[in-house]
Amino acid sequence: MNALTLNALDSVVVALKDLLPGEKVEDIALLEPIPRGHKLARRAILSGETILKYGLPIGTAGADIAAGAHVHVHNVRFDAGLERSSIAPVGFSLDRFAALRARRFRGYQRENGDVGTRNYVGILTTVNCSATVAKQIARRSEDVSAYPNVDGVIALTHTSGCGMAHVGEGIEILQRTLGGYARQPNFGAVLLIGLGCEVNQSDRLLREQNLVPGSRLRTLSIQDAGGTASAIEKGIELVRELLQIANSDRRVDVPVGALKLALQCGGSDGWSGMTANPALGAAADRLVAAGGSVVLSETPEIYGAESLLLARAISPDVQEKLLERLQWWEGYAAKHNTDLNNNPSPGNIAGGLTTILEKSLGAVAKGGTAPLVDVLLYGERIGAGFQFMDTPGYDPCSATGQIAGGANLMAFTTGRGAVFGAKPVPSIKLSSNSALAVRQSEDIDLDCGDIAYGVRSVDELGAEIFERLLRIASGEKTASERLGFGEAEFVPWVIGAVM
Repeated sequence: MNALTLNALDSVVVALKDLLPGEKVEDIALLEPIPRGHKLARRAILSGETILKYGLPIGTAGADIAAGAHVHVHNVRFDAGLERSSIAPVGFSLDRFAALRARRFRGYQRENGDVGTRNYVGILTTVNCSATVAKQIARRSEDVSAYPNVDGVIALTHTSGCGMAHVGEGIEILQRTLGGYARQPNFGAVLLIGLGCEVNQSDRLLREQNLVPGSRLRTLSIQDAGGTASAIEKGIELVRELLQIANSDRRVDVPVGALKLALQCGGSDGWSGMTANPALGAAADRLVAAGGSVVLSETPEIYGAESLLLARAISPDVQEKLLERLQWWEGYAAKHNTDLNNNPSPGNIAGGLTTILEKSLGAVAKGGTAPLVDVLLYGERIGAGFQFMDTPGYDPCSATGQIAGGANLMAFTTGRGAVFGAKPVPSIKLSSNSALAVRQSEDIDLDCGDIAYGVRSVDELGAEIFERLLRIASGEKTASERLGFGEAEFVPWVIGAVM
């Protein structure tokens, strides 16, 4: 098999390998080379005609396209009028996976009822000015061999916290993010470090986020400590105390419903929407049916496919919340003299994706078919069931919001080979095609490429992903954890003027 038709209505077919002129697909002789993952016309397409993939519009023809020709950015236009494509919602059945509710994993039960899948000591900063102190403390505390139940000491620093307005979206998002990390269940204990004169004052942050310092949440001010060197020494003492406390934690059996899974994709290609993303969606459906939580994000990357989510919303209020966030993004893009079709990225295009409509249709597949129960603001606390969180499409920034919301596990699909991790949350990497899984085997946990060839089904891979998630939640290391990813990927969303 050298190509795959995804829907009988489609005007294009996807190449499964590099194809040469003269080769035949569906008895159509190719007119030009077609790279693997790219599209070719399965019939003549007239200029202005809607082009269908997955049975849904991905753009319009910018010129007449002959059967067997390459269909890509040179002859396909983004058409905003095609954004609101419609499709009947797929039925979701809790009964099919009802037995999964009895499944359990080994996690860290926290006092507030949340469950951790890892047990780190975290060092957070209120402002960029305290970043060096935080990193020095973490570096000098990195040997945790005397604390076998602690995964490590990590400093998560950022570039904001001052030179910003005292009120408004900017400070609200930063404080919501830091507050969410302070209560992240994958932290056994946290040290919050401030400078002392910043806009994002520690006392205000704690008050606004309903955080109370105690044995597992300590604070430190560089100015009150007497300066940099003194603060580092004091911080090392505090971390040593926090390590002793966190080391008392033990994994216990907990219900699978305690899992909160964040969904991400990066470096997507023409295969992503056919293999890895729907397979992850099948795993997500299993987790929701088992009583767990799943959060899809990256608002600019559902643009044009939002109808697939609107059709699954449990109420008009939920639909309205999603539409409000999309309208905000349209205004945000216009304000900065761009549009949401600025995406796909160059890597996405090289992998076969042509318009944001095409990318979004594939990206939404990660969310499975469960009902959409809520739409969350960036960093807002994740509840039960399938939810959507408003975040940018930039992976580290998006994942930071999900982790701030309480996600204790992450699944990340890629077709081009995006490398990623997000401490303190383990991230499983899923490849959309087998060539990538071979080429970057050190980065990939599970290959989903067999789906394209019919060797394995979406449902079979979904079941395997679900089982792997339980093992990772219980302590099995992911590829990105073994490679040390995760601290540089803490990227809170910065909105508003820098002053």
